Amino acid sequence: MLKKISDQLGTLPPDPLQPVEGVREAAVLLALTREVDPRLVLIQRAQHMKSHPGQVAFPGGKWEQGDSSLLFTALRESEEEVALAPGEVELVARLPQRCTRLGVQVTPYLGFIRPGLPLLADPGELEAIFHVPLSYLLEPQHLIKKQVDVLGSQCWMPCYHYAGYTIWGFTLTVLVDMLNRVFDLGLSAEIDRADLPAELRQQFPRFPEGES
Repeated sequence: MLKKISDQLGTLPPDPLQPVEGVREAAVLLALTREVDPRLVLIQRAQHMKSHPGQVAFPGGKWEQGDSSLLFTALRESEEEVALAPGEVELVARLPQRCTRLGVQVTPYLGFIRPGLPLLADPGELEAIFHVPLSYLLEPQHLIKKQVDVLGSQCWMPCYHYAGYTIWGFTLTVLVDMLNRVFDLGLSAEIDRADLPAELRQQFPRFPEGES
């Protein structure tokens, strides 16, 4: 499975992309364990965070002055959040950039890490670290709709629900894009605006945004 991922993403080398002046940018890391059934590392943001409290995301964060590239940002933030040393990451690809609903341009990188690597959540930022088997994500029936809190309103959103965690919004969009590119599944993370309260329909573009 790892070879298929590497082969299918071979046209997207993990270049150390530079940020664009005047644009709010961030970078995240899709870290997959080197196993027959790889597991994807995800985090749950702490409830006390001002931005997207309690939401599921990839390790990563906003580009800062002093970061040499967006790749550096993804690796730096991953080390700060989950104690994943950059040297442990076998970089594979840089996925297409996407912009969140709040106007942050996010660059996703994908890499492999060894199984059983001890990770430690930063209690100042995270509630938990968890792993989702890729085999679970490849089953189309596991992509469901579930009610989630969006700006104080309960909305039906496409998501994966695994071990008590809900993967939705921007994180789901990036994840589904990767799965479709590698495995040609034809999954959709598109929001049905009928599932949103009228006051929120203009705030969401065609694809769901959210965590960053």
